[in-house]
Order: sequence, then C-alpha cells, then structure tokens
Amino acid sequence: MDDQLTRKRAIIETMPTVLGYVGIGITVGIVGRASGLTVLEVLLMSMITYGGSVQFVIISMIIKHSELLPIILATFLVNARMILISMSVAPYLEKESVFKNILLGSLLTDETYVLSMNKINYTKKRLNFEWLNISNLIAYFTWAIASLTGALIGDYVGTPQKFGLDFALVAIFIGLLYLQIISEREIKMMLQLLVVLFTLLAIYIGLIFIPANILILLVTILGCFFGVIMKNVFF
Repeated sequence: MDDQLTRKRAIIETMPTVLGYVGIGITVGIVGRASGLTVLEVLLMSMITYGGSVQFVIISMIIKHSELLPIILATFLVNARMILISMSVAPYLEKESVFKNILLGSLLTDETYVLSMNKINYTKKRLNFEWLNISNLIAYFTWAIASLTGALIGDYVGTPQKFGLDFALVAIFIGLLYLQIISEREIKMMLQLLVVLFTLLAIYIGLIFIPANILILLVTILGCFFGVIMKNVFF
C-alpha cells in the first residue's frame, strides 16, 4: 500500500482479497442450488442481501420453511456489526456528501473495511469516495459473479468443502489481520495482540453459551471496549 487514493491504487490493493469472495461466493451458489433455489434466485440474493454468512442463514431458514419476519430479523442480527463498522469509517469521510456516504456504507464489507483501516496508516488518516467506492464495487461484482458461477455449476459439484472453498475467506482475513498489525503506526503491537487474544478467547468461551450469529456482534462490542480500556489505562 501507499498514500495514493486513486482508482488505480484501489484496484491494485483490492485484488488480493478477491480470492476470498470467489471461494465463499461459489460455495453460496452451490449450497443455494442444492437447497432448491434457482440460478436467478441465488444471483438476486447475492446482489440484494449481499452478505456471506447471512446468506447461508437465509438458505437454511428457507429450507425449514421459516416465515419472512424471522428471516428478516436473523439477517439484521447477523449483519448488525456493519453498523459499528460503518460508524468507524465515517469520520474519515466527513468531506464527502451524504449520498456518497450512504452508497459507501451500503456496499462496505468486512474486507473493504479492513483494507480501509490499513490504508489510513499510509494516508495520514485520510480516505476518499473514489478509492473506497472502487474497492467496494470490485467486492460487490466479484461476489455476484462468484455466486452465479456456483449456482451454474451447483448441479455438477457435490460438496464444495472438499475443494477447500470454505476456508478461502478465513485465509484472506488472516492475511488482512497480519497486514493491519504490521502496518499500524500509532497503536502498539502488544496492545493489538492483546485485543486479538481477548477476541479469540471471548469467541471460544462464548460459543459454549451464545448462538454464533449473536456472538459476533457481542464480541465486536466487547473487543472495542477492551481495546479502549487497555489503551487508556495501560498504554
């Protein structure tokens, strides 16, 4: 990464994350077809709902013939973390119009958020619409195309897990986390590692008592509080 906030740099810096979208997107398409959804329904779900883990939740609820309201509520709970993520990006885009901020927030993903947090380490805490919008669009259309591809080949593929596609997104996040830690110039590495350790322990213990979808939001909030307290008291 460098301090350039141009379309070209956005393309170059976002492309390494594409593999994660491709792997999970294809898996969503395959699982969707196996669950009885049409190719068009899989594509529309990816373009309208646009959420990796939540689409698996929706598919499982459709199979169980759940009502519309529980599906909407589950979708909100799983994706509620995006409210916190968007709020943390917003201060770096204060100069952009309300419309542009709404557009950026609507297409923001976990991956483009992490890329943004990495980017501000090189730009003196600056972001702009051009860079983030291109990054978001690459993620959006890659996800849609990958889901469509998975739906089209769904009848010919048995279990997507045997190809390791389900681990692709995890691998991408591990790489992004590593880049975030080594590129952060203001927060000490020890503090970052403590927050990572706290998050892992909270998830490990929380999975025993709390449903995974709710746990994601809860650990996100707790991790933020833990990081703030540790930074202000000990660092």
